[in-house]
Amino acid sequence: MREADFTPVTPGSGEIGLVAKHGNLPLGYYKDPEKTARTYVTINGERHLISGDHATVEADGTIRLLGRGNHCINSGGEKIYPEEVEEALKTHPAVQDALVFGIADPRFGQAVSAVVGLVEGAAASDAELIEHVSAMLAAYKAPRRIAFAAKAPRAPNGKADYAAARAAFAEVYPG
Repeated sequence: MREADFTPVTPGSGEIGLVAKHGNLPLGYYKDPEKTARTYVTINGERHLISGDHATVEADGTIRLLGRGNHCINSGGEKIYPEEVEEALKTHPAVQDALVFGIADPRFGQAVSAVVGLVEGAAASDAELIEHVSAMLAAYKAPRRIAFAAKAPRAPNGKADYAAARAAFAEVYPG
């Protein structure tokens, strides 16, 4: 649904909207009425959960998830969803895992940056991975800099640990 007015996005339009679920939903967040009010909204008399995920709806009704709005990178006025770039990086045969995030950039506001874990025994260069992503996505979505690590940082439950990824990146590219 459209973020501005909570109306449905037209399938096949390419328009980006928010994922919303209705039907059987939890009552809300325990002892957090503000977060509950932001997440659970009533639209046309029906209660919906707004997850914060951005997506497009394909002509056949398939939902293509782009990523979380709070992780969105704004580079030169363009919105870049880290998950889209991460998936492109992971299609390279040398890449085991990748985390993508924005780093402050004086010219563009934010620069697309990545921490990449390579497959054991594999090798790849920054230039090679940047070219790989640029062949799959618009060139402005490709990382400007890549820090290589033994593994892309994840929490024990498998969720991306963007704070640890930023710290690992800062070790390679201080300041």
